[in-house]
Amino acid sequence: MDTSLIPGLELIQVADVVAREKSIEREEVMLAMEEAIQKAGRAKYGLDRDIRAMIDRKSGAITLERWIEVVEEVEDDATQMSVAEGAKQSPPLGVGEFWRQSLPPIEFGRIAAQTAKQVISQKVRDAERARQYEEYKDRVGEIVVGTVKRAESYSITVDLGRAEAVIRREEMIPRENLRQGDRVRAYVLDVREEPRGPQIFLSRACNEFMAKLFTQEVPEIYDGIIEIKGVAREAGSRAKITVLSNDPGIDPVGACVGMRGSRVQAVVGELQGEKVEIIPYTEEPAAFVVNALAPAEVAKVVMDEVAGRMEVVVPDDQLSLAIGRRGQNVRLASQLSGWYIDILTEAEESERRQEEFRTRSARFIEALNIDDVIAHLLVAEGFVLPEEIAETPVEELANIQGFDEGIAGELQNRAVEYVDQEAQRINKALDDMKVADDLRSFEYISLSMLLTLAEANVRSLDDLADLDNEELIEILSEHELTDDAEAGDIIMAARAHWFDDEDDKAEPAAEQGDSADADVADS
Repeated sequence: MDTSLIPGLELIQVADVVAREKSIEREEVMLAMEEAIQKAGRAKYGLDRDIRAMIDRKSGAITLERWIEVVEEVEDDATQMSVAEGAKQSPPLGVGEFWRQSLPPIEFGRIAAQTAKQVISQKVRDAERARQYEEYKDRVGEIVVGTVKRAESYSITVDLGRAEAVIRREEMIPRENLRQGDRVRAYVLDVREEPRGPQIFLSRACNEFMAKLFTQEVPEIYDGIIEIKGVAREAGSRAKITVLSNDPGIDPVGACVGMRGSRVQAVVGELQGEKVEIIPYTEEPAAFVVNALAPAEVAKVVMDEVAGRMEVVVPDDQLSLAIGRRGQNVRLASQLSGWYIDILTEAEESERRQEEFRTRSARFIEALNIDDVIAHLLVAEGFVLPEEIAETPVEELANIQGFDEGIAGELQNRAVEYVDQEAQRINKALDDMKVADDLRSFEYISLSMLLTLAEANVRSLDDLADLDNEELIEILSEHELTDDAEAGDIIMAARAHWFDDEDDKAEPAAEQGDSADADVADS
């Protein structure tokens, strides 16, 4: 095929048709055609030569030229010429200018034509992908509608009309059977550049998809009157969504449910029958957790704000309902509230409290040599360890019902004596185990904790610094260290001397550098 025989206007028409079909700029198609002709030209006239093709954008006329640059020092004879040679041209050429040699039109053979077709197709695909990326990169977080193009075991390809997207298996609703030709709604999870081109990733299993569905179905959410505060979901099975009304006159739950459940049913239908519970939001964590555990009834809630745990006591007949099938109800409530939730029955809670009471009472009876009545009174007042009694003012102890100043003073004396004896015992044990002074002087742990660490072969500050949070919690669990953040603070404090040592080493080096600079200046 001789390029000179291609009618120019026909070339322009082909470019226009391809641009319309692929929804890309005509200029992109023209550039692809020029590159294809250039590649064929280099194959004919030399791969080492700078061959350039130009297509007139109005007439479609093809121009093929060889370009040679004028340079001060020639490194490549095929693409460069010297200043002296450039001066001989008409008109004379200076450094940085190009001598252009017109070449005759090339005739495409079968292989050359196939290569040109591949180049054009690839360039068109690249331009199409770039257009797709520009169009969808700002649509992350939206819901789109498309048609299933291909359904495979690991993913589904969705035709969005002007682009293709992918729903990976983990982002699909379990047991959902989408087939070729099915219309599908999905959430734009991510749009990113990949080696094979831009990829649009969709999801039907993420929490945001359900939130967007409610936004579409409930005008009050779209208008900002009702706010979605959180979503917890196990796709295809069950979900909880918490909502807050910014208008006291509007019930957020009723608005989301709709007339005869029309709004929530529309969402449930899109989610393949997923059970959706709508929960009113409240700032009070305990009340919120009670609502989140519905339909189970809650008898009592005990919060541990430091550890981020919440102990929920339910009637014996409500235990299975509160936990849910395979722990689903309590798991979703925990995700929604951000609290770790322990579910106990009233009988279990009572038994545990009694066991705690007995343990603490026995500790006081043994340590202070008192009868069980006094021990029970101390436990009832919230005392846990003899150390607490030793540090409590006598006047405060005397205020306990059944105590007077004499009893209070005697209890404190015995507690102080016990603490001193325990300190002597522990210090002797630490001496025997050769615990390092830096660990013994570490202020963030108690003496009893120190003994437990030493028994676990943690006998220096470096040993403590080498632990991670989980290891430290495991060792000191008997001392009621359960909070990950608290364990992290202890370990970081133990590591502080590492950084101090680095600073100390850096200072002499800096001083040496300063003195060297001064010597140079003096000389």
